[in-house]
Amino acid sequence: MIKQAVPEIVVLSGKGGTGKTTLAGAFAALAQNKVIADLDVDAPDLHIILKPHPIAEKDFYGMERARIDLERCTQCGLCIEACRFDAITDDFVVNENFCEGCRACKYVCPVDAVQMLPHIAGKWFISETRYGPMVHGQLGIAEENSGKLVTVIRNQAKFTAQKGGYGLIISDGPPGIGCPVTSSITGAPFSVVITEPTQSGLHDLDRLFDLFIHFSVTGFLVVNKYDLNMDMTEQIERYAAERGVKPIGRIPFDENVVEALVNGVPVVEYKDGPARDAIVKIWEKVKAEMGI
Repeated sequence: MIKQAVPEIVVLSGKGGTGKTTLAGAFAALAQNKVIADLDVDAPDLHIILKPHPIAEKDFYGMERARIDLERCTQCGLCIEACRFDAITDDFVVNENFCEGCRACKYVCPVDAVQMLPHIAGKWFISETRYGPMVHGQLGIAEENSGKLVTVIRNQAKFTAQKGGYGLIISDGPPGIGCPVTSSITGAPFSVVITEPTQSGLHDLDRLFDLFIHFSVTGFLVVNKYDLNMDMTEQIERYAAERGVKPIGRIPFDENVVEALVNGVPVVEYKDGPARDAIVKIWEKVKAEMGI
């Protein structure tokens, strides 16, 4: 029997620093019966406010790395010529920090002296929080394949939700529109995008909305610190509506948000204030739109 897919919503932003993790953390605190996922594997920070306790830790394997068997190597130099990343020294030693795992050196080696070996590129975790189970990860410094790790985390979050009978997955997505964002929304039915009322914010949304159309994602818009520029807020909301993304709320500038982050708690649990009230109303609208 095939289990029904668990509803999933991904919180995104066109760039970093717009309040994405603040909003995702607030949703995690407000929602019931959910699994939480932090998909920003390059610079995760949802753990700062949700304080997970890992119960399982797994290695994440990225691209394989080349290694040259110096006993078999004839030092013909073909591998050095083939490598476009300058990863092979004149002594025929592979610098793993430069190797991209492209296998060009292996293909050109006439004596089969090059081996491709597994490479641990990061970690991912299954954790407990007082808000529910959380799946998250961390790439190593200068490592690649963030999109692949995002997919691993999403799949584990879905498995955890189905196995535990949870009715929702809330994901804190990566910033921008690159590979990890693509991996975050592929197959995801809903996304909330949060922005600030600036011209650059409008530009970033334009690119993100293109992804929503391509991947058939139902998008909702939240404008953070909307009262700092009402004209731009209205312009952004009009444009979002034209692109098929529904404006569902505005969050005012509120110093309580900064204080909540400094204290490492979700803003909706810190103290009453205009931002907290706005986020609670936004979450109610999200639930109504998702039918949960």
